[in-house]
Amino acid sequence: MKLRRFLLRYYPPGLILEYTQRNAPQQKKFKEIDLLDLTAETDIEKLVTKIITQEHPLISLKKAPLLRQLLHKLQEKIKSDKGDSDFYLFKILRAHILPLTNCAFNKGGDKFITGSYDRTCKVWDTETGDELVNLEGHRNVVYAIAFNNPYGDKIITGSFDKECKLWDAETGENLHTFRGHATEIVCLSFNPSGTAVATGSMDNTARLWDVETGRCLHNLCGHKAEIVSLNFDTNGKHIVTGSFDHTVKMWDTRNGCVVRTLTGHQGEISSTQFNYASDLCISASIDRTVKIWDVTSGKPLHTLKGHTDEVLDVTFDATGTRVATASADATSRVYDVATGACASILVGHRGEISKVAFNPQGTRVLTGSSDNVARLWDVYEDGGDDDEGGVRANYGRAQ
Repeated sequence: MKLRRFLLRYYPPGLILEYTQRNAPQQKKFKEIDLLDLTAETDIEKLVTKIITQEHPLISLKKAPLLRQLLHKLQEKIKSDKGDSDFYLFKILRAHILPLTNCAFNKGGDKFITGSYDRTCKVWDTETGDELVNLEGHRNVVYAIAFNNPYGDKIITGSFDKECKLWDAETGENLHTFRGHATEIVCLSFNPSGTAVATGSMDNTARLWDVETGRCLHNLCGHKAEIVSLNFDTNGKHIVTGSFDHTVKMWDTRNGCVVRTLTGHQGEISSTQFNYASDLCISASIDRTVKIWDVTSGKPLHTLKGHTDEVLDVTFDATGTRVATASADATSRVYDVATGACASILVGHRGEISKVAFNPQGTRVLTGSSDNVARLWDVYEDGGDDDEGGVRANYGRAQ
């Protein structure tokens, strides 16, 4: 075995060893060293000796100075921690009779919704955990759900029954049922003003609906395979769609016409998004890359590489200066939008990461994985290329 590098894990404190084996020098492996008993008073010299003894020959005596430096860094982090970022399990809700498919908060965070294979969507009180409303009426899996944020008085649900339903978030009244798709609805969104709804389907089309009348405004035809991702830009004038046909399309919401088709990916698109300024959009693909596109020209500014398996999700931070990715290779990466350089690699999950999100300040990244754990990471401004992000908290149960 050959040690390639150390990665710091701040919360809970520990080290991650990246190494390779002689018979597979190209295959990276990782080993975690938990340092849960590390305190501000821990004797670092004794700890260095203990770790080298336990991990020899992977960690040799030559690595003692570097190991000592990293342990001091962890210890300083503990000393400076004010204790204001502790996380704990707040509440467990078990009300759906079948597995969940999705969840979403309203803008204020005092309510959230859950979709399920049991064909329902439920509205919950965040503080008490009480079920407020049960939205029933779909005849198949409720797969995609959303509030009309920032207002929060309406909810849309998309189902495998080919229908999208509009609900009153307070009373649970079904205001409209949008019919027209030929197969499952798998993605949807309100426009920023809450006056229109877009739905994407496995029938290769997206549709734009009027919230007030329930009428279909436009049928967006042009993709040659399933549409699995869909988003409005900030002013609601354009929609971006991502498809299994390897392309991304931008549409004009006023006439339903294609503005541009973005080509270049070698595999199915998994995720798309506009930045807040709406001058850039991003696309993640099964081809293991992410592309940053100039909306005006339709040209790719950067192709973000580094993942060794499918990229399943991608998101901008609030300022549009950084992009975070989630991959089936069990890592998340943070990239600089201006340069396309990788700023951080978030290592620690034991299964594929399917979802990723920045906090509003852009200082932390939340990842959700098939290992049954969600991790909250610190993403540091002073890190160089391929710097590590520190885990601030783990949620869930590791397998």
